[in-house]
Amino acid sequence: MDACGNRAYGDRMRLLLIAAALAWAVAAAAQPHSAGECREGGDFIRNAALAREAGATREFFLGRLEDDLLTIRAFPPALRWFAHDSADEAFLRAEVHAVFDAPAASELHRNAFLERCARRAEHLARSRGSVHQQFVRPARPGGELRHAAARAALR
Repeated sequence: MDACGNRAYGDRMRLLLIAAALAWAVAAAAQPHSAGECREGGDFIRNAALAREAGATREFFLGRLEDDLLTIRAFPPALRWFAHDSADEAFLRAEVHAVFDAPAASELHRNAFLERCARRAEHLARSRGSVHQQFVRPARPGGELRHAAARAALR
């Protein structure tokens, strides 16, 4: 019993606080990127390839990316561009690595990014138990998910 003689009330309040914290944590979990965010991310990846073609080194570009990500973290996740959480940062970082590790034309990097971003958004939408209409389409009779709508939305 607490000082007021109401232990049950204190237990209920603790449970309520725990439930609220869990709900907040679920809401803060990875969100699928919108088609617009994927397009903007694709433009960023294309610009990384253009910077590489203009002579930017991998170390220089990745250093700038890390500086930018550090700055972005100063904002609440809902206000951040693309990198809302550490998983988004890792995805973007891996895409920049690919630009420098497997050089190709800037538009090829952009298009590959758009496809991967759409698939990732689709996966996140499914894993959250929601249907993100911009990316998820009904399954074909063969069981494959159709990505045509995602590709069309991103171009």
